[in-house]
Amino acid sequence: MRTANLRSRLLRSLTAGTAVATLATGLAACGGNSEAAGKSDNKPSGTVTVGALSNGAAKETDLKVSEVKSISAKLPKSIVKQGKLVIGVGALPTGSVPIQYVGDDQKTLTGSEPDFGRLVAAVLGLKPELKNSTWENLFVGIDSGKVDVAFSNVTDTEERKKKYEFATYRQDNLGFEVPKKSPWNFDGDYKNLAGKTVSVSRGTNQEKVLLEWKAKLKKEGKDLTVKYYPDNNSVYLALNSGKIDAHFGPNPSIAYHTTHTANTPNATRSAGKFSGAGAKLQGLIAATSKKDSGLAKPVAEAINYLIKHGQYAKWLDAWNLSNEAVRTSQVNPPGLPLDNS
Repeated sequence: MRTANLRSRLLRSLTAGTAVATLATGLAACGGNSEAAGKSDNKPSGTVTVGALSNGAAKETDLKVSEVKSISAKLPKSIVKQGKLVIGVGALPTGSVPIQYVGDDQKTLTGSEPDFGRLVAAVLGLKPELKNSTWENLFVGIDSGKVDVAFSNVTDTEERKKKYEFATYRQDNLGFEVPKKSPWNFDGDYKNLAGKTVSVSRGTNQEKVLLEWKAKLKKEGKDLTVKYYPDNNSVYLALNSGKIDAHFGPNPSIAYHTTHTANTPNATRSAGKFSGAGAKLQGLIAATSKKDSGLAKPVAEAINYLIKHGQYAKWLDAWNLSNEAVRTSQVNPPGLPLDNS
């Protein structure tokens, strides 16, 4: 989430083992313009379906949402004239469950991000058009004007503000996953990790955070054992067998895995979260548009309308991401500092 290379590693860490492996082939062919899951000619006007074709990652939910003319009136004239909102999604090549990936029809782009982009478009009275690309080309699309706004798990950073403007809509969190029967919780305090064995993926932001906590505990005369595994299947085998006490990773990937295993003997649960930006700043995920495009403010107003009228909470609940809710959408709030972007 900090640099292109690290972002790619984090996206890989969001995948959930075999589920993503079965989806990757379809996603590779899902470049360019794409329909988002949930659109149906049988749905009444003013209805947006979230969680469709989710392969078990979400609860399919119909949400009532129509154009709010007091908000759409604030759109740039060029956007109003084209009558559509071109939404950038950086899901190629393999996707990230539950954020953005190919659905269980093996062709349609689904996930929490495409769904939320469609909800915002509905408030703005615009037809959503999904444009799928690699992470790097997502920003090329915004720069070139081929993409109006990205809904793609983009973190608000001060570095990115040099070129882009933001309307925040979700917290950027890391999280701990434990067996459902485990009584342990993080409770926001690294000291609760003393004596525990925790797995993490190499080269990620969460590894950096975990190793900093390990160093602090060592100075206090306490131990934290950090384990590494080659893939998610190995992580969950270790978790289920008791070889590790917890796994530390991106909160959305934990949300997916806990949903996917809920009714199995190996059910897991979230044991707490931590800001992806560190202890001093709550990281935020934001709709991202070209700087001075005039889109950030109406998009933020559309998000706040969804928050106020309940569709936002239902969207998060459908994707098991309620613990990443924000109280309000902000335009260009303080982001990850330049020295850590």
